Amino acid sequence: MWSKLQIFGFQALWSPYFLLYIIALGLIYHVLTGPLRHKFGAKDEEVPSGKQKAMFYAGLILLYIVKGAPVDLLSHILLMAHMIQMALYYLVFPILMIKGIPAWIWRKVFGVKVLGFILNILTKPLVAILLFNFIFSIYHIPFILDFSKSYQLAHSSITIIILFTAFCMWWPLLSPLGGHQIAKPFGKILYIFGNGMLITPACALIIFSGEPIYATYSDIQAWTNAMSLCVPTDVLNGISLGGPQVITKISILYDQQAGGIIMKVMQEIIYGTVLAKVFFKWFKNESSRGIDPIPNQS
Repeated sequence: MWSKLQIFGFQALWSPYFLLYIIALGLIYHVLTGPLRHKFGAKDEEVPSGKQKAMFYAGLILLYIVKGAPVDLLSHILLMAHMIQMALYYLVFPILMIKGIPAWIWRKVFGVKVLGFILNILTKPLVAILLFNFIFSIYHIPFILDFSKSYQLAHSSITIIILFTAFCMWWPLLSPLGGHQIAKPFGKILYIFGNGMLITPACALIIFSGEPIYATYSDIQAWTNAMSLCVPTDVLNGISLGGPQVITKISILYDQQAGGIIMKVMQEIIYGTVLAKVFFKWFKNESSRGIDPIPNQS
């Protein structure tokens, strides 16, 4: 597979300009949270902890892996790779960013009048959970996904919109700002379960379809248009096959069904991990107070 991918060239595989962008973000974070933090009103004790720094830089590494490294190229060839990219980009990356950015920066963001007003509405639990899952599901309607992968502006815009709603979705669970998190642990548990339920229809559409539904992966012309977003056109001219058959013997339908399964399984693992953390923290807190968090029914 690797040898076949190399025909697309170094730039398509490794996105060196995007890597420079990632490095720039890391330097900005270092300067903004270090030497220049006092200029923005941060206190001496508000320097990010080692854990926060590790999470932020891990987030940048993850961002490069899913949007700059070969995973991004593979996401235009295999729906399986696209779903792995989606799960990591929308369900893991926001967690690392929210936890890695110091609270004083988030206070500044939410303190901007118009922006703060909008964010306070969109991060309300009910709004956030419905907004993310609705847009995520709508994106996977075949003609919308095909359209997104055919034009650079559409692809970038839709990707940013879904990422923004993903941040809104995670905010009620992870916010470092007082009063922004769901107050009760049981409420957080219901919120996570709700997310898992609402994302299921989009996965089911992909898993149980009896035929390929995305032209981007099954039609050579649509696939070529999608690939042209990250691969020079002259490289694509000599390729007569599209989709997964370019690099594997996997059928288009199998790739599609496997992609839906991968998305659902990864989503369950991520939500399950967060759910377990919430539950055990709740259990530990209640136990330390001498209260059984699960009442005895006998």
